[in-house]
Amino acid sequence: MANPANTTISSIIDQALKDHAEGRQQQAMTGFQTVLQHDSGNVVALYMLGAMHSEREQYQAALQYLNHAIAVNGQFAQSYQARSVIYSKLGHYKSAFHDTQTALRLDPQLEDARKNYDTLQLLAENTAPSKASAVLPIKATTKVTPRANPLSLVELIEQTNRASTHMEMEQTIRHFQDFLINGEASQAHLALFSIGVLHHKLNRNHDAEAYFRHALLIKPDFFACHLNLGLLLERNNRTEQAVTQWELALQLPAIDLPEHHDDKLKITTNLGRLLEVLNDYERAENALREALRLDPDNGPVLHHWIHLRQKQCRWPITEGLNRPDADVLASASPIAMLGLSDDPAAQLAAGRHFVKTKVESHPRMVPFRHDYGHQKLRIGYLSSNLSMHAVSLLTVELYETHDRNLFETHAFCWSPEDGTAFRQRVKSAFDHVHAVGGLTDEQTAELIRSKEIDIIVDLQGLTSGARPNIVARGPAPVQVAYLGYPGPSALPYVDYIVADSFIMPPELCPHFTEKPLYLPGLFQVSDRKRQISAVPPRLQFGFDEGDFIFCAFNNNHKFTPELFGSWMRILRATPHSVLWLLEDNQWSKANLLAAAAAHGVAKQRLRFAGRITPADYLARFAVADLFLDTMPYNAGTTANDALWAGLPLLTLSGHTYVSRMAGSLLKSIGLDELIAFDTGQYEKTAIRLANNPHEIKTLRDQLHQAKEQGKLFNTDRFTREFEAALQAALKGQD
Repeated sequence: MANPANTTISSIIDQALKDHAEGRQQQAMTGFQTVLQHDSGNVVALYMLGAMHSEREQYQAALQYLNHAIAVNGQFAQSYQARSVIYSKLGHYKSAFHDTQTALRLDPQLEDARKNYDTLQLLAENTAPSKASAVLPIKATTKVTPRANPLSLVELIEQTNRASTHMEMEQTIRHFQDFLINGEASQAHLALFSIGVLHHKLNRNHDAEAYFRHALLIKPDFFACHLNLGLLLERNNRTEQAVTQWELALQLPAIDLPEHHDDKLKITTNLGRLLEVLNDYERAENALREALRLDPDNGPVLHHWIHLRQKQCRWPITEGLNRPDADVLASASPIAMLGLSDDPAAQLAAGRHFVKTKVESHPRMVPFRHDYGHQKLRIGYLSSNLSMHAVSLLTVELYETHDRNLFETHAFCWSPEDGTAFRQRVKSAFDHVHAVGGLTDEQTAELIRSKEIDIIVDLQGLTSGARPNIVARGPAPVQVAYLGYPGPSALPYVDYIVADSFIMPPELCPHFTEKPLYLPGLFQVSDRKRQISAVPPRLQFGFDEGDFIFCAFNNNHKFTPELFGSWMRILRATPHSVLWLLEDNQWSKANLLAAAAAHGVAKQRLRFAGRITPADYLARFAVADLFLDTMPYNAGTTANDALWAGLPLLTLSGHTYVSRMAGSLLKSIGLDELIAFDTGQYEKTAIRLANNPHEIKTLRDQLHQAKEQGKLFNTDRFTREFEAALQAALKGQD
């Protein structure tokens, strides 16, 4: 049997650890001290008390606990690492480095020790006795000669802001090194931070992180440094660490002082933004709500708040802000506005607002329609989505079918290496793949110019992960927007947007800064090599044979309360029907079920499907009877998938490019009867089709025939039309 005393100690430790994690520091400290009354050599309690006293800057007490912990158990790596942190703060770098070495010997995976190892080694080797706490981690091979008249910190910071070239930044770093040896020790954290910023600009992320972390060792409540370190971690795809960094900063008591109001706002805003990216919507909304409490009129916060609420189907979007809807929506991001308004002027205004606040102004690097004189035109595709992403699922066969006698293809890519066969297929489809994830926007633009790319096709626009400051430098003679962002971007030097006569009628053109690059057929390309699994039986998904299955597998952020109201009226008019939706996230599912109940529709009539492999996903369309499209943000890739899988699609076309995408697909294969132009027509058509299974069968047969005859998404024909349009644009014959 277990020893009762040990069981009691274990439970006290568990509670104390929980108290510590949840911010009840005094209770935690009392708990660990209680443990030591029963077991004076308990390493966990000794370590935790040492760490907690260290957090309070009570270093002597902290060292007593940690020394005792090490004496009891010299194999516990965390004790050495905690003691190393204290020695660093006290300027005892040789001792700190020795403890870090020991910690890594005991636990090579100890993350904090690995991060600080190089910095501490250099500090230990280069420490000047008179300025121990101010010495930076200079490389051992670097000789720093003190200057007779070193620049002041203010002058150095001004120099940092002015430095733009590699040489200027290197020179400023050397000046800061002088300052750290000869300047005020109390300002060392500012100098270290500034050097970190310069290394970040020079794309030396490892060095930048080392300097930021050392600045925080000296001054733990240096909130600008916490912010920048988190941004650096995020940039290097260490997103969970970035979240932790910002959450730790927000737990420091000093963050609530009036002088740190702006720091708290920036950190909270970025925390909410990143949590949204990580699909942790509840925590993201809590962070953004706090940011709006700090600054109710903050446009960037509202920008993220609106789209976050869209993703959760939390209607009305503006609830709880106590501000006019028009004022709130004026801060919507361009991608959010695509789903909020069918007014093309509003979409253009959102794009212009984004460009004004987020995009740099530069002279065009390469003149419009400059002729390089290449025998083969060089086409560059620019995207972070050349992987298992909706854009590439459509475009991969385009890259494969380009006429290599006339064109040379380049990918400028910062896409994730997801390890899929599809990612390899995409990469193999290009003549040249340039990984630009580690390059700045300026360096990427210069690479495009140096490769003498004739035409850049921007597949990203203003969507998540975009780098608009690449095309905003104008590195190619002709720059074309395609697929990724189906609206007016207002980006400088984006000359064209790919279109057809339906998706972009003449009255829409004044609401775009891009000129339409009209194709004679369809604007959207497709991949005919998509594999479709065997169609599973309806019973596998819990449907009855008599059910009429409406489906809407669009991303939930495209849903609006008005559209959802239409769907509920359709369901009430067709009692034998169900609505099959994509389960984007737990919050949207709960909100949609609640909205259905408010419309008098039983929750059992809404079904939700999870995400599955592409082949199984395509097969799932064949189980449904009719796809109900969204408005004002139509289905794009999803509409293509539905039609390719043989599922009839009913769309509602409006006044904007994005609201006419699915209509363009239907018109290209002669299914105009499935294009509605007002809500009443949309609902009547859906109800009629649900009550006429023979009409549904006829539509399925038409789709099958169009596919068999090569009328549905003929990629060879599209590629030739696309190539001809690009050639004409470059020659000014469009």
